[in-house]
Amino acid sequence: MFVSMFADWNATIEFADSTHAVFDGPKCMFKYYLDIKKYNPSKSRADIAAIYVKDYHSREPIDARKAFFVIWSDVYGPMGHEPIPFEKKADAKEFLKEHKGRKILGFRNITPKLILSLDNP
Repeated sequence: MFVSMFADWNATIEFADSTHAVFDGPKCMFKYYLDIKKYNPSKSRADIAAIYVKDYHSREPIDARKAFFVIWSDVYGPMGHEPIPFEKKADAKEFLKEHKGRKILGFRNITPKLILSLDNP
């Protein structure tokens, strides 16, 4: 997939060595992050300097580790169901209600099982 086609959804992992990986959306970023050795055997989570996702409303990059993600809403991203990121919890709560989301999770609560479930509704 061409990530440039989905600029409003892009997510980025920046490494301490100034390299980076760019993804079409948060779901693909989490797949990579949660199994980094599979996708990039030369890297580990310890090599990560920063992780960015785009706030759904502002479309501005935000720190993924501090973001609030709405799961299972009626809004689809580049690859179908996506964890929808927000900088502010209040925005995530409003979106959850308006778009029939199931829950709001922080970065550390996103698991491989959850990400896989988004691919297999």
